[in-house]
Amino acid sequence: MAEDLDADYHKAGFGGRLAFGKSPALLIIDVVDAYLLPDSPLYAGVEDALASNARLLQAARKAGIPVILTNVVYQAGVGGRDGGVFYRKVPALKAFQEGSPLGAFPKEITPIEGEIVLSKQYASAFFGTPLASTLRAMGVDTVIMGGFSTSGCVRASALDALQHGFIPFVVREASGDRDERVQEANLFDLQAKYAEVVSEDEALKLIAGA
Repeated sequence: MAEDLDADYHKAGFGGRLAFGKSPALLIIDVVDAYLLPDSPLYAGVEDALASNARLLQAARKAGIPVILTNVVYQAGVGGRDGGVFYRKVPALKAFQEGSPLGAFPKEITPIEGEIVLSKQYASAFFGTPLASTLRAMGVDTVIMGGFSTSGCVRASALDALQHGFIPFVVREASGDRDERVQEANLFDLQAKYAEVVSEDEALKLIAGA
């Protein structure tokens, strides 16, 4: 069945290849405690993806390539109005109200001096943030990314990276979701239409060679 699907997409003209650029950055999307603590409503069982992001982060620091981390923050006392329809559609986003411990970065990826943290209110790391301008100012042409969740914020960010003219490389092991079926469907579609989906090993080699 998978071979038939691959053949069908190839015949239809999907699945072109994007070459890795000359100036990459690492984007870690919403790797926060809300997805990692079992008592959180958003817990997703994505500890393996956390470990993968931590390895990518260490490699990026060693290689000296830019690192950007995102989180989600909603202003306290405004009832989620800064999250608009998205906040109304996903009640679990209340976990990210300003001051909530669930929005904290785990120790494995705590940002250090020189790393940019962007707080967002919507799925894409580009929507309503200065990310595109920041990347352009740094001369970045390729964005290596992972985070939570694959079907939500990672997918939205990869799509917007493409639409802003950046080459998106989504790292399979570093992208986590609540269910393997959702994970695989979204990675398949990203590879077919919007991004290069690569293994962690390949991403580490690309980072080391940057």
